[in-house]
Amino acid sequence: MFENLVAERPDKKIFVDGDRLIKLFDRNYSKSNVLNEAINQARVEETGLNIPKIREVTVIAGNWAIVMDYINGKTLEQLMKEEPEKREKYLDLFVDIQREIHSKKNMLLTKFNDKMTIKILKSDLDASTRYDLSMRMADMPRHNHVCHGDFNPSNVIITPEGKHYILDWSHPSQGNASADAAKTFLIFKTSGEDDLAGDYFAKFCERSGIDEMYVKEWIPLVAAAQLIKADARKKKILMGYINGEADL
Repeated sequence: MFENLVAERPDKKIFVDGDRLIKLFDRNYSKSNVLNEAINQARVEETGLNIPKIREVTVIAGNWAIVMDYINGKTLEQLMKEEPEKREKYLDLFVDIQREIHSKKNMLLTKFNDKMTIKILKSDLDASTRYDLSMRMADMPRHNHVCHGDFNPSNVIITPEGKHYILDWSHPSQGNASADAAKTFLIFKTSGEDDLAGDYFAKFCERSGIDEMYVKEWIPLVAAAQLIKADARKKKILMGYINGEADL
């Protein structure tokens, strides 16, 4: 079918074919989920952000696929590892790109607070904790900034010309920028990048002009919503934030 496999996930494989990137889903991946991902990415395209543009949604050998532009370059994750002396510069760029995302709006995207509430209620937390967290989520401010939902350095690619593109729009929503930052902080933490998590958190608050305590309010709520897909190691870390036992 395609020879150049560049990434593989439990439910999808990603190939490069010339100037096209092909995300090929497994047979058990529902049509509705594929179409929902495609429409969400198309809606983000309309905001003017630099993201790979979708070319088509199709079926290849019986499997649903999303075909989009292939962006050649290196991810910020790669650049941070290859040039550790420029880590501060790349982290500044990472935060500024996330702030650029948050400056955009699309009122058709799923509402972040609603999405997180559903995940909290589906978690294996006890009923009392689920109720408490869902009530706290209901009281949190509802904004309509574009939120990436999985923003980390592997999802930002820098071309040889120095232009950045933002990848992986499987989980976008409209919501509070601080909630999206809380998710990125937890991605670093659950990946064992403690130093990077702390530096990112401080830098996001500083460059955004947002009080650290405000972002901290989102962390246990976002942590609870991540329990559904977390393995045992990550669950232990997330529970520390849900129970208020973990420090930044």
